[in-house]
Amino acid sequence: MDGAPATGSAPKTSALAGGSKARGRARPRGLFLKAFGAAARRHLEREWFGSPPHRALISRPRPVGLAAHPHDPRPIDLERGRQLLDGVMTLEGATLRLGETGDPFDQPSPTRRFAVALHGFDWLPHLLAAGPGAPRLALRLIQDWRRVFGTWNEFSWSGEALERRTFHLACAAKALAAQASDAEISAMALDIARGARQLLKASDAPQRRLERTVVVTIAGCALTGKASNRLMAAGLKQVAAELEAIVLADGGHASRSPQAGLELLFDLLTLDDAIGQRGRPAPEALTRAIDRLSSAARFFTLADGHLAAFQGGEAVEPRRIAAALAHDEGGPRPPQSAPHVGYQKMQGASIQVMADAGPPATGRLSVAACAQPAAVEIVCGKDRLITSCGWSPEAMGANAFRLSDAASTASVGDGSAGRPLSGWRARALGPWLVDGATQVDVKRHDGDAGVWLDLAHDGWRRLGLTHARRLYLDLKADELRGEDSLVPMAAARTDGPRRYLPFMISFHLHPDARASLARDGKSVLIKGPSNVGWWLRNDAVDVAIAPSPHFDHGHARQAGTIVLKSQVRPEKGAKIRWKLARAADH
Repeated sequence: MDGAPATGSAPKTSALAGGSKARGRARPRGLFLKAFGAAARRHLEREWFGSPPHRALISRPRPVGLAAHPHDPRPIDLERGRQLLDGVMTLEGATLRLGETGDPFDQPSPTRRFAVALHGFDWLPHLLAAGPGAPRLALRLIQDWRRVFGTWNEFSWSGEALERRTFHLACAAKALAAQASDAEISAMALDIARGARQLLKASDAPQRRLERTVVVTIAGCALTGKASNRLMAAGLKQVAAELEAIVLADGGHASRSPQAGLELLFDLLTLDDAIGQRGRPAPEALTRAIDRLSSAARFFTLADGHLAAFQGGEAVEPRRIAAALAHDEGGPRPPQSAPHVGYQKMQGASIQVMADAGPPATGRLSVAACAQPAAVEIVCGKDRLITSCGWSPEAMGANAFRLSDAASTASVGDGSAGRPLSGWRARALGPWLVDGATQVDVKRHDGDAGVWLDLAHDGWRRLGLTHARRLYLDLKADELRGEDSLVPMAAARTDGPRRYLPFMISFHLHPDARASLARDGKSVLIKGPSNVGWWLRNDAVDVAIAPSPHFDHGHARQAGTIVLKSQVRPEKGAKIRWKLARAADH
């Protein structure tokens, strides 16, 4: 294909940007033992956590009162708060009509996600910003929850709801105290202390160990007395132990989700504020983590103003990103690569590319990981044209969208370069990703004429193939050329019967983008909201445009996928070349 890079044509001066290896991959027997141990531990915890002795333990010592008023910099939705004042509660895209005195905790929730947000008190910060009458309504709703679920309930006291409920209560308690009675203040303080102690003891969701200990520390800062001191000491100790492992040197979150890093930044900023209000200096590790996460948030923000959506993270809106970075306006311009977390950015005059250049997370951090090595997102101008299906943990029951063909990368046959656990092991450990790529080799060269990026990974090793993706961003022509090759591994068998496997390159369209096939049956014209056209030309055997879903906050939107099709013999390999360039008539 004219203008596409040929194999072996990368400049000899290509600089090694870094090869990434996945660590800690569990063997089948190891997974069985881990799952068995986790299942047994969860069973014992369910029995113990609901018992009177445990409830007594997490209630002592009682907090004396309230101290700090931690500030959560996340954006507030005033309209949601005002609706709640009018008796309408909207959470996670679902609505419950309460009326003036309705109790949302004593009636069925419309969806499970609504129930998690309800018991996580996600409504509380929006309500408190809604003006007069809001504090009294908030106190009544908290009392309604305490009356029904305050003693113990497996769902409402699960870490999924408890973590955010404790966080929101710790941030709101001081403001609520202005209109609360002494008994209400005492009950709120005890709710915060009990929630924090429970978070320290529960073993579920080990992938959120850092986030939970941050909440524990914030809760300690919000209280006074011996309870406060103990929670702060225990929380800060565990936060220090976890920070270096979770916040990588380039600011990436160890789960490799850009969104997870942004949400952690919000929590750490809240913790930093709470510690300052208690008159203590911020630990150096905390300050360093905030700086790194802020730099990464800038790196992952693409030209359309939204966050890059990879590895279980979504395309977070500009307003939320701006709120996370408001503490550091005018921060340094981020680099074009994040080798520790495993991403590469290429920037041209109109084209911007973000490439997943690392292996997926493993073990406890892989519950939202996706088997999509070498996937790309492409923004042309301010239009995000090429993305993925946008899976996120909120898209319940849609783990199939964590597989290779759900992102803009290569797939072979009907398999995937990794898979989520299923069955009882997934119920015990969570949907860990297993059998994913273990090695991703990255070479990058930035020149005056363009940027070369070579990626190669072993995610298809069970078929004896390496996927090599070569990208060249021509800065002068303002076009992106790509070459996807399946290369036989040295150990691949060459004897036996010949077999051909389907080989596909998928380009998932953003829901706001549209595509049409040209008369030649090969070229595809893509347009975004700006109506500027871009041709995707290729030398594939066949080209199709198929409908596909795109997940946004757990809800599916209609989108499309451009599929470049060919075949591959594992002992011979195969190649598809393609080019994205602006349409001449635009």
